[in-house]
Amino acid sequence: MVSVVFFDLDDTLVDTSRLAELARKNAIENMIQHGMPVDFDTAYNELLELINEYGSNFPHHFDYLLRRLDLGYNPKWVAAGVIAYHNTKFAHIREVKHARKTLIKLREMGYRLGIITDGNPIKQWEKVLRLDLDDFFEHVVVSDFEGVKKPHPKIYQKALKIFKVAPEEAVMVGDRLYSDIYGAKRVGMHTVWFRYGKYADRDLEYEEYADFKINDILELPEILEGLKDGSNKEVHADR
Repeated sequence: MVSVVFFDLDDTLVDTSRLAELARKNAIENMIQHGMPVDFDTAYNELLELINEYGSNFPHHFDYLLRRLDLGYNPKWVAAGVIAYHNTKFAHIREVKHARKTLIKLREMGYRLGIITDGNPIKQWEKVLRLDLDDFFEHVVVSDFEGVKKPHPKIYQKALKIFKVAPEEAVMVGDRLYSDIYGAKRVGMHTVWFRYGKYADRDLEYEEYADFKINDILELPEILEGLKDGSNKEVHADR
């Protein structure tokens, strides 16, 4: 009997990809408006390469951007980028469509809810708190706090231990086939692939590890009802 539902955070509950793209573009535009002598396309593409190399949680993106563009360090330009980036995040952060409605429904159905997410703990908690989602979840498990990232089995095992449930009593819902679905399935959890965001067509070689596939998060309660009564135990993604 499934009693716990775990969610990924980015592009599963929070519409992160679109937000990050908008914030980065606004940051570059603001840096140029405040005197950075580079055209938008050059600076933006250089920033994307930098993020790909150093990761999205690297704390010195704009400092390194100036170095990559062979510009001298200018705190005014860096500040302009930081301000525009954060102002955009604060103004435009949104839940994925139907996320809150789904969480309310699952709570009404009696499920315990948790989050298993990769990333910086403060940044991930900021998203949860800004959207006022924290009361839905008993625990939020963040990779950089636990010392292990998805899809490593240990992060899922840690979450299961916190909730004191066996793998077969838990469902993992996420947008990434490799880190969310493959990782959770390897430890014996039920898996629901939410086909959404920039990873909707990536890592398809891991699709076999998805027990179910959904295109709207609001489909989740029906799947859980089927797991409860056994009517859809053999239903897999695309079938």
